Amino acid sequence: MDFKLLSMTFWMVFLAELGDKTQLATFCISADCSDTRWSVFIGSAAALVLSSALAVLLGGVLGRLMPEIWIKLCAGVFFVAVGGWMLFSVVRTI
Repeated sequence: MDFKLLSMTFWMVFLAELGDKTQLATFCISADCSDTRWSVFIGSAAALVLSSALAVLLGGVLGRLMPEIWIKLCAGVFFVAVGGWMLFSVVRTI
């Protein structure tokens, strides 16, 4: 096992998840469920594990089918598109 890669992956995902929508949603659900916080923790942890497993599997497949630069480019375009869509939906409601 590559512990340097493990550590780098842990810290990158941990820092990326701080303050994101998933963490805020978990925070809000937990605030509403004071007596069942462990259920919220287990549910959110399982969801993160499943989404990470899907990302690793899909990344492995795509990594064999297309160059890394195209994967990064597609991810960047996706994030910009989602950000634009979110910005547009907020401006439209004002």
